[in-house]
Amino acid sequence: MLIIIAVMSVAATRSALATTPEAIDDPTVDPAPCLASAAQPEEADRTIALCGRLLASRKIERDDRIKALVARGDALARSGQVDRALVDYDDALRLDPKQPDVLNARGEAWRLKGDRPKALLDFSAALKLQPDHAAARANHKSLAMELERLGAQKAVDGKPSFDCRRARRAVEKAICADRDLANLDREINARFVRIAQDAKLTPKELQSLKRAQDGFLARRNSAFGRPGYDLRAEMKARLQQLTGSDGN
Repeated sequence: MLIIIAVMSVAATRSALATTPEAIDDPTVDPAPCLASAAQPEEADRTIALCGRLLASRKIERDDRIKALVARGDALARSGQVDRALVDYDDALRLDPKQPDVLNARGEAWRLKGDRPKALLDFSAALKLQPDHAAARANHKSLAMELERLGAQKAVDGKPSFDCRRARRAVEKAICADRDLANLDREINARFVRIAQDAKLTPKELQSLKRAQDGFLARRNSAFGRPGYDLRAEMKARLQQLTGSDGN
């Protein structure tokens, strides 16, 4: 019985020692492999593994922890794991909120997720800390232009090239009543106008372009409502013709 008790006592002691912080944390942990791997963009998986091992220790210094979080966050973002990258960026910014590089990186991650407002806030915060931050400035400018463009598109979404209040023909009323048809009509007209304004067009080419557009509209107006006529298909076909003429 004494032998059994002694064995149990030794086992319990070993178990206790195995769960102490000293046993869990490696006092000799070295941040160098994690940071060196982070300098190689193609080694995202290796960086994630090395930095993860480093971050599992409570022995690393605060600055090294921040660097490891950012390095792993960047690698996660590159590998498409945006949600996990955001967690690392958040943790790094909690340790030190005044990091323009990290704010810019988190902004890029938010942009990848499609959350443009949060991305813009991070780019702005980065620029507030460092007005000459080139990457944040470029990101802020391109995102602001994107939001402006989206706002303009939203303003005309579902609106055709003509005033629906003055629509008289049945086909025009049908276009006004259908968001997709209205957008198709507006895009067809915009393409036509852009091509017609091209200074490289010869008078003969311009005349041919106008004749084709007039022919499309005449067929649309007269054929709409007849059996077998597909307005949506005809409009898509016309847009495709104009897209080809536009070289895009």
